[in-house]
Amino acid sequence: MIRIPQEVSVRFDSALAKNKIPKDHQNHYRKWLQYYLDFCQKYNFQSIQPESLQNFMRKLEKKKDRTAPLPGTIMPELKAHLKRVKNLHQIDLEANYSGAFMFDLLDKKYKNCAKELVWQWFSPAKTLTLVPGTGEHRRYHLHESHVQKSIRRAVGKSKIGKRASAHTFRHSFATHLLQANYDIRTIQELLGHSDVRTTMVYTHTIKSQTAKVVKGPLDFSS
Repeated sequence: MIRIPQEVSVRFDSALAKNKIPKDHQNHYRKWLQYYLDFCQKYNFQSIQPESLQNFMRKLEKKKDRTAPLPGTIMPELKAHLKRVKNLHQIDLEANYSGAFMFDLLDKKYKNCAKELVWQWFSPAKTLTLVPGTGEHRRYHLHESHVQKSIRRAVGKSKIGKRASAHTFRHSFATHLLQANYDIRTIQELLGHSDVRTTMVYTHTIKSQTAKVVKGPLDFSS
């Protein structure tokens, strides 16, 4: 695996400290940086935007872990999408493509893994990418700009008189959690806020539904 340059390592450590990444998690982040550098070197992507080390570092410096439960209501759509991914994979195989882009040396260790279904992107790019130098055609994941454009089109069609973007869903999710009486620490963890005071801002957006009458210690049912 490629060695991290000294000047990059110093900046990387600074970004980890700035984002208060626990020490027992830092090696995991360094390994992903090595994967990224190896990926760029392997496919000669150093000069291709937005796949650049500077872009990677900027994203890391702003990085917050954000998670959300998978909505059960869209499982039928997700299964239908997975079927389309399988069909696209079959078309790619028949076109003799070189597989999905792989990190590190996985396709060296596992010779045919890049072409196996289990290693394909769940949200694949619309077109294959030509790898400079090798002439290979591989498939990457869908770029985030496609999602942003789709949201803008949907907002325009809905005639909503407010500005809305992908980030709006994040605020809406936090607000709905508060309305459902989820505790503030749970919401903080889901949103990836390092300081609970940032999460507390959402409490000003809705009317509190928390019980105000305090019971005596013996009045609580066991």
